[in-house]
Amino acid sequence: MDGLRCKQPDLHMNLTAGLLWLACCCLATTAEGAEPGAAERARSEPEAAQPMTEVTRKTARDTAEWLARGIDGWFGSTPFEQGGKVSDGRLEMSLFKRRDQSTDVDLRFSAHFRLPNIEKRAYLFLGRDDPRTAVQDKPDATTASQRLLSQRTEDRGFLAGLGLTLPSDADLRLGLTARLQPYVQARWQHLWVLEPGRTLDLRETLFWTRSDRVGSTTSMSFEQLLSANLALRWLNTATITQTSRNVDWSSSLGAYSALPGQRLVSLELLAAGTGTQGTGVGRSDLGVLLHWEQPLYKDWLRGEVVGGHFWPRPDAQSPRGRAWALGASIKMRF
Repeated sequence: MDGLRCKQPDLHMNLTAGLLWLACCCLATTAEGAEPGAAERARSEPEAAQPMTEVTRKTARDTAEWLARGIDGWFGSTPFEQGGKVSDGRLEMSLFKRRDQSTDVDLRFSAHFRLPNIEKRAYLFLGRDDPRTAVQDKPDATTASQRLLSQRTEDRGFLAGLGLTLPSDADLRLGLTARLQPYVQARWQHLWVLEPGRTLDLRETLFWTRSDRVGSTTSMSFEQLLSANLALRWLNTATITQTSRNVDWSSSLGAYSALPGQRLVSLELLAAGTGTQGTGVGRSDLGVLLHWEQPLYKDWLRGEVVGGHFWPRPDAQSPRGRAWALGASIKMRF
């Protein structure tokens, strides 16, 4: 999510086309990259003969570093190699279907840029996501995409901005959405270790946009480690804004288990909805999801499948419906 927006339309067009190509390469070559001995061949063969997954990842990282160098050059003459860094790079493509929603294909991209010509505590961020969810700083586990709700194309877009790490677990971001709408976000987060294997994580985010004006999101996560490979987590979040009388809330209770071979399995009970301040609960959505995730190639290309069932209620007067849900995604870190 980054930016200073010179030549904004061209940048968005080129990035979108490039990311779509990268995601398609991942999907088309997963089987090839998983062949035994691929890693050894990649080290000994020239780049042109390497598995496409390796080439795709290198292209994604080179593109992010090229963008970081270009932006950093606007602020000074210090070489990028002297402290420059691209971190937390992620490219994810998902396909999911929920019976009461249309089939949805989602492409997400994000990276953090540490630039030597900007103050050491500052960083640039760039990403493609649901701008409203990102600005409101809702945890991934409680977003609409986690409940396999379809989104319109116009609900997704690039975000970019400048972040500043402050003392006392605080963070400040100034940014722009794809439609050049400004936003400000201030976040405070702290993790308490209550006792060995038991933690409480609290996050408070204040934000401002032209549409919401001032708003806040409060998130609280309690985690209990039951064994070396099994954990329970209870996550709650609530968002309010100055322009709405509604409170958007969500809750997730899950069990997460790590299996041999870097495989992960989880079972989550989800609840989310919108309540009108002072009048009670409005629409709500209840569900259960089973996730399975494992490496597809090395430790940076992973695949996930998810299945579950939901009981949606569009408003307080309507009976609950029923809807099954299926989904799959490929995630690449670079």
